[in-house]
Amino acid sequence: MSQSPLLLQLIEALRCLPGVGPKSAQRMAFHLLERDRKGASILSDSLQQAVDHIGHCSQCRTLSETEICGYCSDSRRNDELLCIVETPSDVLAINQAADFNGKYFVLMGHLSPLDGIGPAELGLGLLEERLKEGGVKELILATNPTVEGETTAHYISEMAAEYQVVSTRLAHGIPLGGELEYIDGGTLAHAFSGRQKLL
Repeated sequence: MSQSPLLLQLIEALRCLPGVGPKSAQRMAFHLLERDRKGASILSDSLQQAVDHIGHCSQCRTLSETEICGYCSDSRRNDELLCIVETPSDVLAINQAADFNGKYFVLMGHLSPLDGIGPAELGLGLLEERLKEGGVKELILATNPTVEGETTAHYISEMAAEYQVVSTRLAHGIPLGGELEYIDGGTLAHAFSGRQKLL
């Protein structure tokens, strides 16, 4: 007897999630149908609501249910500090871990000419307009420490320099509690070159 077409469709749909292969998708589908149909209904409704009502903030491009997100509309946040990140999940990570009270700009990726991702796809025209308006004193470049992330940070820092805006880069190196013998060579070299003077 062949599998139910709806079951196969569900398994295939679950494979769109990152890191979910055929076996994981199959386990999820069977779990939802055999043990948690109520949870499946809640998941379905939540997904549909999110897809229908979550878009992008017109100022910073993060995910938002309103045209201007809560970060951009919060008058208590410092307009002079603008943190540049690659994804909306980076905004959440910074807010949970750091005491940052500035504003954000989300690139939705990084420069990658081979993949057809250039300045226009990252919304750098919108960022440049923001710099032209004045008011931004420091760009905090919080792109990932990958080749593409570093290239993107360099490109944006050159753009910022044209408007006399200071660019800073997040520190990279040895994690707190890390032991040198277990740190990869690239991270260790970066930490060594970026060492700072103690008081």
